[in-house]
Amino acid sequence: MLIPRERLFTVVSQNHLDYPDVEKQLAGRPAATVIEQPENKETAPGLLLPLMHVFRRYPEAVVAVLPSDHFIVEEALFMSYVDLALRIAERYPSFIVLLGVEPDDPEPEYGYILPDKEEHPLAPLRVRNVLRFVEKPDPSVVQELLTGGALWNTMVMAFKVKTLFRLVQKTIPSLYAAFARIAEAIGTRSERDIVKAVYRRLETVNFSRELLQAQPQNPGIRLLVLPVRGVLWSDWGSEQRVLTVLRKLGYLGRLEQAAASREARLRQFAHYLPKRSVA
Repeated sequence: MLIPRERLFTVVSQNHLDYPDVEKQLAGRPAATVIEQPENKETAPGLLLPLMHVFRRYPEAVVAVLPSDHFIVEEALFMSYVDLALRIAERYPSFIVLLGVEPDDPEPEYGYILPDKEEHPLAPLRVRNVLRFVEKPDPSVVQELLTGGALWNTMVMAFKVKTLFRLVQKTIPSLYAAFARIAEAIGTRSERDIVKAVYRRLETVNFSRELLQAQPQNPGIRLLVLPVRGVLWSDWGSEQRVLTVLRKLGYLGRLEQAAASREARLRQFAHYLPKRSVA
């Protein structure tokens, strides 16, 4: 195993633990690495809870956040961009580096990042300051965004954990205070009760909209975007996007043919199947 077991954290909702299969899967995990989230309070708490555990154990940690429902063809090339983002975040601790994919069509259901056109001191690495975010724009303005050099926001990002918590502290102090209380309880007997109590009072907070987009250039914290080229990337959060990608790759026709062939075989052998009796 490339990563020691004690450094792999698993986040589960408490209602997942009602399922025997989940209990089986978690049985071999070191106890301190299984993190229970009492309730769904949107994406910010969902990310901050495991990051607080990482921060308590590894205060200088640099992490990459990779959403789980993405489809990427050129995986090795994409991960080279992730590696570059991690190196930038490690070298420049005040930077939060997002990956933005160069669009190949005007997709109104994606979020967009509008980068600064001016050269950044790290221009050889092709990063740019983030000017603003545009979430699911009206179809009438998508082409204008593309003309202005906007990138698809993958929400893949790299940063020092303590930098992100500094951003939270500056942007939503009450959210920071809630997780600071959780931090003090980690590893104690009262941890589970305190996490539940904090979550009961916690408001829902969207990570992208209420943290990243609230103030793109916080004092002492810089949001940068690293343009990703030569990678077929798609957010598979909708059935239509799955079909679009399969069509681009030439797989959709084959799948449709296979489905039609299977249906034909079933019809061919249907008369051999026993008839169902209806009472």
